[in-house]
Amino acid sequence: MDKISVLLADDHSMVREGIKQLLELENDIKVTGEAGDGEKCLELIEELHPDVVLLDINMPGMNGLDVLGKLHETGNKQKVLILTIHNEIEYLMRAIEIGVAGYVLKDSESSVLKSAIYAVHNGESYIDASLTPLLKEKKYVKELRQEARSKEKTLSAREVEVLCFLAEGLYNKEIAVQLKISEKTVKNHVSNIFKKIGVADRTQAAVYAIKHNFVELK
Repeated sequence: MDKISVLLADDHSMVREGIKQLLELENDIKVTGEAGDGEKCLELIEELHPDVVLLDINMPGMNGLDVLGKLHETGNKQKVLILTIHNEIEYLMRAIEIGVAGYVLKDSESSVLKSAIYAVHNGESYIDASLTPLLKEKKYVKELRQEARSKEKTLSAREVEVLCFLAEGLYNKEIAVQLKISEKTVKNHVSNIFKKIGVADRTQAAVYAIKHNFVELK
């Protein structure tokens, strides 16, 4: 089995070295490139085509969100995992809106970072559990309450069930087991959900479910 190739983008070389050593303790993860700024990160993405880009927000010149935006503009579907000190809702929401696959804080346990890398590599979303309560702040819920009511009516009971499992981070195969349906049927439900609630990926769907109280935060 091929190792998961990871590109590290952080402007502190000692931080990159520490993360690299930590990740490569895993037999199935390999750091194939390092960048200290956004421009270099974009260059290495084009050159190395890593499976996962581990991206800091605070970098000189083009910051992490700029890099993410550039990838979105050019249609690049690179799997990006933000690793940052920023725990403010504004940064999280901006990253999600652009299309990030995952968002993890630098003070998280190493196991959290590794789980996030595996998740985004497998096409899943990952948001640091300590951040999900921010998504229920009143100012964001209030703005979308009316929109939620209209969209909820378009979801079938089964689609609501699938959406809730998406918010819990379950893979399609796991959802299929829970609902006793085929994985292909789950895939179809997920596709329909995306269209009905106007999102592009599982991360956005999970955030939507949390914002509109489809699921309770633990």
